[in-house]
Amino acid sequence: MSKQIKLIWDFKGPNAEKTAEHHTIHLNDYLNTNSLDLKITGIEKLDDFQFIAFMVVEEVDMKSVRDRLKPHRGKVYIG
Repeated sequence: MSKQIKLIWDFKGPNAEKTAEHHTIHLNDYLNTNSLDLKITGIEKLDDFQFIAFMVVEEVDMKSVRDRLKPHRGKVYIG
């Protein structure tokens, strides 16, 4: 099994949750349009004013997705 990478976009402020939710819609559209194998996206609450949107990709797809979507950071995903 290849390594999976969690690409992360950070959102801060009073509208962070809604912004992260909206960003996830675009991430799902990207996954469907580009026929990537994994379909893992979501949001996570870090605190009341900080949320993240994320997408999990296979390591072999990470560089092309990273270069096109410009995530703020990434880390190895352990599902």
